[in-house]
Amino acid sequence: MVNPIYAAMPRTVFSEMSELATEFGAINLGQGFPDDPGPESVRAKAAEAVLHGDNQYPPMSGLASLRKAVAAHYAARQGLDLDWVGEVTVTSGATEALAATFLGLISPGDEVIVLQPAYDSYAPVIRQAAGIPRFVNLAPPDWRLDIGAIRREITPRTRLIVLNNPMNPTGAVMSDADLGALAELCVTHDLIAVCDEVWEEVVAPGVRHRPLMALPGMRERCVKIGSAGKMFGLTGWKVGWMCAAPALTHAILRAHQFLTYTTPPNLQAAVAWGLEHPADWFDAMPADLARSRARLTSALEAQGFVVLPGEGTYFLNIDLAASGVDLDDRTFCLRAVREAGVAAIPVSAFYEEAPVRHVVRLCFAKGDAVLDGGAERLGVARTLSVSAS
Repeated sequence: MVNPIYAAMPRTVFSEMSELATEFGAINLGQGFPDDPGPESVRAKAAEAVLHGDNQYPPMSGLASLRKAVAAHYAARQGLDLDWVGEVTVTSGATEALAATFLGLISPGDEVIVLQPAYDSYAPVIRQAAGIPRFVNLAPPDWRLDIGAIRREITPRTRLIVLNNPMNPTGAVMSDADLGALAELCVTHDLIAVCDEVWEEVVAPGVRHRPLMALPGMRERCVKIGSAGKMFGLTGWKVGWMCAAPALTHAILRAHQFLTYTTPPNLQAAVAWGLEHPADWFDAMPADLARSRARLTSALEAQGFVVLPGEGTYFLNIDLAASGVDLDDRTFCLRAVREAGVAAIPVSAFYEEAPVRHVVRLCFAKGDAVLDGGAERLGVARTLSVSAS
């Protein structure tokens, strides 16, 4: 017998749109990875570590050098005081960190609040851990936390809440007021917050990411998850980490040891070096992305699209209804890739219940020619859609 959780699951929209982009020779603004290859100095350190470093199993919790570097990075940039020995664990990407966290902390029947739109791995792994996801929808255009709606979903069985901040796919960065209200809710109801903060360094210039862990009462009840792939634009490396108080870390480590156990040591060594020697990367990278976002926004607006606000991630969103397109997001995206030669992601794919169906996600971490060509082709798709309706 196969596992029914996965047997009934369709392939992801990301795979579908990428395959269609290949089939139709389309510009792919759907997949969330940058055209920039990432900092050469960090990549050179990875190559050097393969040739001259240790290529045997590293410690299960990760190389000491990387765990120390993660703790130092968060101390310097977010004011967190983490014990690298007992509170920092290296994982094979943030998705593995999420899986280990859910498997390590959820008992059968525990309820987990998931904010939608949501990264597509959350709910399946929560269910695999015998938990029950309970969904709360956020609404465009600003995607603010609805504390009242979250409170209404809390029951005596609620154990965790998952917060993605900055948020994929919306690009929203949570306000201090919303984070403060959420922290109070977690303390009042004794909830653990699983904080997917992989986009923490990918925010617009002048925007400050504030970790939920830094708020009063949250130090002992947060699992903070980060990603070198997002920090350095090296998404294929799959190097992530989770930071949590010792009691939480102990349970999560027991799951981690039976998932990937460890992560390639050369990549860990290179990420550690990158965190210790960032040069101007954490200023230059967001500034470059901000220019790309502004370029794509301007090009889309010239084509008649309404672009929703956003301050983080690689993504911006267009509002089809406000742009005069009377099609749902999936139908529009299929028309765009097949008839106009540009791939995008329908935001409805990030929902399990009551989806928003008029918003489309685009990745702007691309070269100028790709952005200009993608916007032009999306304009063709809009014209075709408006004409058809």
